[in-house]
Amino acid sequence: MTMNPGILIVWAVLAVCFMALLVYRGQLTRYEEDQLFLNEDVNRQEQDEQTLIVQKVKKLEPIVRISGGLVGLMTACVVGMYVYDAWKRLQ
Repeated sequence: MTMNPGILIVWAVLAVCFMALLVYRGQLTRYEEDQLFLNEDVNRQEQDEQTLIVQKVKKLEPIVRISGGLVGLMTACVVGMYVYDAWKRLQ
């Protein structure tokens, strides 16, 4: 197979970065509660922690989407190159 190894390396680096972002986002939201029952005075610290988690996740979301799109595009390129190379060899 004569596929350019540089493209495979770029794809692998993008895929690893994307997976690392997904793992980091999962760790951020691991202890986030779906529903909090808070009083005005008692649980202010918990509310602040949840607000901080939500802010981090919202800041991270565009980066996750962009990297996921890049990984998808690179995957399509790698598969397309593989199919093109196989088609050339069959003829």
